[in-house]
Amino acid sequence: MNKHLTFIAALAFATAGIAFAAEAASVKNIVIVHGALADGSGWRKATEILEKRGFNVTIVQEPLTSLDDDVAATKRVLDLQEGLTLLVGHSYGGIVITEAGNDPHVAGLVYVAAFQPDKGESLLSLASSKPAGSMDIKETKDGKYLYLDPGAFAADFAADLPKAEADFLAKSQVFASKQAFAAKIAEPAWRTKPSWSIVATEDRAINPDLERDMAKRAASDVTEIKASHAVFASQPEKVADVIEKAAKKVGE
Repeated sequence: MNKHLTFIAALAFATAGIAFAAEAASVKNIVIVHGALADGSGWRKATEILEKRGFNVTIVQEPLTSLDDDVAATKRVLDLQEGLTLLVGHSYGGIVITEAGNDPHVAGLVYVAAFQPDKGESLLSLASSKPAGSMDIKETKDGKYLYLDPGAFAADFAADLPKAEADFLAKSQVFASKQAFAAKIAEPAWRTKPSWSIVATEDRAINPDLERDMAKRAASDVTEIKASHAVFASQPEKVADVIEKAAKKVGE
């Protein structure tokens, strides 16, 4: 009888272990935070690829009015997820996920041609440390928001996209507040959570060497892709591969 009970207990323990492993390996939620001077529509191809691979993908359409507002918008989306989530950020979105990634729902971070700040750093301080190609950034008449001149958008942001796609991105860009670009990070989530970084080697918005330096500092797993700043749109399959790899790794 005792042997029988021992066997049942062992079986129950093993079954629980298998169930736990299955649960741990099921990080299926992907939340994407788009960058400034863009919106979430450019992520459509990558989203469709990830969904075909079984992931639940949600894109945060943050207001770009301030870092606090953008982090709050991201957390609202995180609160809707069931289970753990992989948080993905492009460009300025990397600033957002660095702060929002401290949320307990977040299992890991993926930086896609993104800023990856440390405590006390901002987009402006990082961008000025290693300047990239000269982007034709303009101010709105009220002096509070910034945008990329639509005529220069393709060359500066999306040089490897077909003209029609680049033009659409230019027309759908979300203006970014100066306040958001100047905001400093309080507690970088990459210090406590695993991270991955995609370096766009032809990036003219963020210096590729800066992307490499930030990723090295954070001990991120790095993938280099020959692409413009709009790597998420021009190389969606390769970007999806990195995101899938990260999702599987954080689930181990």
